[in-house]
Amino acid sequence: MLSRLVRQILQATVYDVAIETPLEAAPRISQKLNNTIRFKREDLQPVFSFKLRGAYNRISQLPKSQLQRGVITASAGNHAQGVALSGKKLGIRAVIVMPKTTPDIKVQAVRQLGGEVILHGDSFDIANTFAIQKAEQEGLTFIPPYDDELVIAGQGTIANEILRQWRDVDYVFVAVGGGGLIAGVAAYLGEVAPHVKVIPVEYDESACLKAAFETQQRVVLPHVGLFADGTAVAQIGAKPFEVLQLMKSDRSGPIVEPNVVLVNTDEICAAIKDTFDENRSIVEPSGAMALAGIKKYVAQQGIRDKNIVSIICGANMNFDRLRYIAERTELGERREAIFAVTIPETKGAFLAFCRTLQGRNITEFNYRASASNEAHVFVGISLKFGEKERLEIFETLQAKYQVDDLSDDEVAKLHIRYLIGGHAKIANERLFRVEFPERPGALLTFLERLGPNHNISLFHYRNHGAAEGRVLVGLEATDAQQNPDGLIETLQSIDYPFEEISNNLGYLRFLK
Repeated sequence: MLSRLVRQILQATVYDVAIETPLEAAPRISQKLNNTIRFKREDLQPVFSFKLRGAYNRISQLPKSQLQRGVITASAGNHAQGVALSGKKLGIRAVIVMPKTTPDIKVQAVRQLGGEVILHGDSFDIANTFAIQKAEQEGLTFIPPYDDELVIAGQGTIANEILRQWRDVDYVFVAVGGGGLIAGVAAYLGEVAPHVKVIPVEYDESACLKAAFETQQRVVLPHVGLFADGTAVAQIGAKPFEVLQLMKSDRSGPIVEPNVVLVNTDEICAAIKDTFDENRSIVEPSGAMALAGIKKYVAQQGIRDKNIVSIICGANMNFDRLRYIAERTELGERREAIFAVTIPETKGAFLAFCRTLQGRNITEFNYRASASNEAHVFVGISLKFGEKERLEIFETLQAKYQVDDLSDDEVAKLHIRYLIGGHAKIANERLFRVEFPERPGALLTFLERLGPNHNISLFHYRNHGAAEGRVLVGLEATDAQQNPDGLIETLQSIDYPFEEISNNLGYLRFLK
């Protein structure tokens, strides 16, 4: 299979529509990481993503009879634009099924490229099922986003370019969603440059390859985080997984690192800023994952003086996400720490607290007077020296106060900091995180299905430009003896992903 893939890569037709992207030096990040880093700029493709390569390679090699009937796919992002532009180039019908939750900017981008857009369902899975059914009904050819040899081969042309541009490369870091990109890159390098190590990087809320490596089989994740929407896939593709299983075995080719590098939201946001600082380009979250993985891997493994490629796989991002990303970057780079501190409810306590911090820059301070003899403070502190300084501040505060470090608490960063204002003291309140589809009517649907039996005691939502909205909901539970499972059953029937977090530290300190 691997030799066949390499032949297909060498025979790929991608350059009828795609460009050979530059492998740019990144001197700032190279100096910072003590390794030579270069960016493979797939964000410079005509559709701002590598997906064009695989889509065009697959479509252009269809028999004439199939081309005349047209093609169809399901996608909310980069693959959609790749198929649309491929159809325009070849002069054929290209139907793109997109979830109704897809941001309008992406819908319009596909239409401008000549794609025939059908909005269907609230999720990718529903849109994908509909696209497959429509393909069968109308005789259209379905174009998979990653689980296809010719798609994989199209993506593998990136590896061919990297070797021609930089023969001395030691590592290539690749963001993983369905696995088409890393499979193509690994297959080619395994045959042509077996000294190169290929390192997979996944968002920690959609790590389907890590799960597959651990179980030795393709598993379906029960829930997928959508912040890095370009790689938000619940199950690794069958063909990509077959390739990767071969490439991580003890053969002569490159060892695909079986210990997948997982990166979180803050680390991705920090990598987006790093990329901007380097070349003034704004990439999408999935496009920054490889760099986030490099930073983490280098620190963990102590890698120095190596030649490392970061594939910037895409730059299709809504502008309104930048506010959220900028806020989270400070935490991702450890330029800010947040703490929950209990101080005495006495005159001069605030002054004494600030003196304890020894003149450090306070970025945020949330406090409300309490009727008791103590008060809880939510404080953000600017850091100059990262993790070491954060630990020093924690120890300094711990010597005088009761303190908890909330810097890694997702609920505190996304919700609690905007809600502090006093304890509700509702005895039977339960707290939940719920993901709403980012579309009109989502809240109304939630409330109608929740019904009149469960009172909402807390609600916080803040748009961050993604396809889903992260919502914090407090609900007064009904009497346990009358209805032991009624609240959970009701939430399950609404069919929005949720989790109970009633024991969250920030909630208990500031809101309970």
